[in-house]
Amino acid sequence: MPTQTVNDENMAALLKRGIVFVDWWAPWCGPCRTFGPIFEKVAERNPEVVFAKVNAEEHPDLAMSFGIRAIPTLMVFRDGILVFAQVGAIPEEALQALAGRVKDLDMDRVRAQVAAHAKMQN
Repeated sequence: MPTQTVNDENMAALLKRGIVFVDWWAPWCGPCRTFGPIFEKVAERNPEVVFAKVNAEEHPDLAMSFGIRAIPTLMVFRDGILVFAQVGAIPEEALQALAGRVKDLDMDRVRAQVAAHAKMQN
């Protein structure tokens, strides 16, 4: 599946769709241009996963709302829960391995951990 372009209007709906990898990037960013083809290649090998790109320069308010301070930044969501975030380009093998690990997550356990963390914050 090709990557999807994300904007202010479709981001919320997109994150509810199972596993979603989001690449925050900008056209002037050298590391972003290096990471882009890697992201595309791994997207092709994982058609059951949504791979999306957000141009942080075009959508600064959206980037700010997600706490993006540097690019490229990769965020991975599963069932609307942020399960991974990292600044910097990721090698192809590591990105493919990450896709496998996210697919294997026990989401009942993740939801329980999120609930426990939220309870501690109150």
